[in-house]
Amino acid sequence: MCRHIAVLGPDAPLGETLVAPPYALVRQSWAPRHMRNGTVNADGFGVGWYAPGDPRPARYRRAGPVWADESFADLARVVRSRALLAAVRDATERSADSEAAAAPYAGGPWLFSHNGAVAGWPDSAVPLVPLLPAGALLRLAARCDSAFVWALAEHRLRAGDDLGRALSVTAATVAEAAPGSRLNLLVTDGVSIAATAWGDSLWYLAEGAGGSRTVVASEPYDDDPRWAEVPDRTLLTADRAGVTLSHLPERLPERFSHRPV
Repeated sequence: MCRHIAVLGPDAPLGETLVAPPYALVRQSWAPRHMRNGTVNADGFGVGWYAPGDPRPARYRRAGPVWADESFADLARVVRSRALLAAVRDATERSADSEAAAAPYAGGPWLFSHNGAVAGWPDSAVPLVPLLPAGALLRLAARCDSAFVWALAEHRLRAGDDLGRALSVTAATVAEAAPGSRLNLLVTDGVSIAATAWGDSLWYLAEGAGGSRTVVASEPYDDDPRWAEVPDRTLLTADRAGVTLSHLPERLPERFSHRPV
């Protein structure tokens, strides 16, 4: 279900990461190598990036397959950024949400993607609804499970959690309500990245002296031997200085709480 990638590094065209490598995200839309569920990611795509001096990211999203979008090819060739998050989508269920259901989701300085599925959606999410204020529910970008998971994570972020804590508590909370969910979550604020490996593949690549370029992705975009696979039930946090991995228990001692923001 879906492929996604986040990058922190020197200023470079989006296509250098998303198009040019032999197994880049665009190719993963029709020929993923490590996807454990599904075969083709043709139900939408999106990319978000940060412009110099602007903490709020820009996004380009569409409902169809990335390989059919000529505008994306031009955009990826000329738009440059030091940070990006992009995804190609294999929808859990068909809906009328169109590009609104395509990652990355955004709020404030954050970009977010969910690779996986909430088991038993939407009934399994009913016990989680009271965890969110009414405003967060009204702002849901789409009616899919990924949009709801983002609402939970964004609520944690707006209440003051760092990226890693927001994702880890969100993943554990959803997993407790909906056992068997696949919850590979990915978020960036343009300065750092956090991701969970929970039911699907996740890899990272640290390049350059001191890790000056860091890539976190569902799967490697080339055969560079420096790619490292992240074990299942792991939280990854990264910035340009390096990558940290920590184990994610099935249940966290801190429970999700409805905190006003």
